[in-house]
Amino acid sequence: MQETVDMRNGRDKIGQAGAPRRDGGVFTQSSPSSATKSLWDLKVAVIVDRDDDGERLVRELQRLRCQVHHEWPIPPQIPVHYDAVFCTLSADLPQRLPWIPGEPGAALVVIDRGDSPLDLKLLHNCAAHGVLHYPTTTRSVQAVLSLARSHFLYERRLRGRIDKLDESLRTMRSVERAKSLLMRVKNITEEEAYNYLRRQAMERRVTIGAVASAIVDSYDLLS
Repeated sequence: MQETVDMRNGRDKIGQAGAPRRDGGVFTQSSPSSATKSLWDLKVAVIVDRDDDGERLVRELQRLRCQVHHEWPIPPQIPVHYDAVFCTLSADLPQRLPWIPGEPGAALVVIDRGDSPLDLKLLHNCAAHGVLHYPTTTRSVQAVLSLARSHFLYERRLRGRIDKLDESLRTMRSVERAKSLLMRVKNITEEEAYNYLRRQAMERRVTIGAVASAIVDSYDLLS
């Protein structure tokens, strides 16, 4: 069963303006923080049994102004077109995550119902960004969603930097090999070989790495 829940209409005043604050004996509405606003309109999949605990989790996410999509039972493959996924921890959950092994497709929060011993190895295999224990509270849901989303974005930035570093290393190796080939074939110095690569790159309006790769590929093909 799939259900999309949107609380754009009919939000209570607390959900709109933030938690009430007591000031001089009078309760007033506090303005939502930037951290709270960053959770607004997040697309969140909730894959839990729609019992009392599941209903409470959905309501808490609605109060955070998330776009909540409920689904149960657990699908064969966890959806990836969401900003975050809350999913009941099951023994076969790692096999249902399409990004394992690889780069996560969404921030993953696993739900521990507390009805059996916690399997730490299973948690590790899920590569979750957060764990939520039943019964939920407003503070626990907000905290785990915020941290999971932050960890997911941080991990994605790190992967991007690693990819750039890998590309830089590949380019450096290609340039070094191209220089070596030019020095041997043209009987020129290392500096002359590098200047040749740079001139070719400028004339063709491509990177030095692209020129170097072309030279290396051509040599390998002719060899």
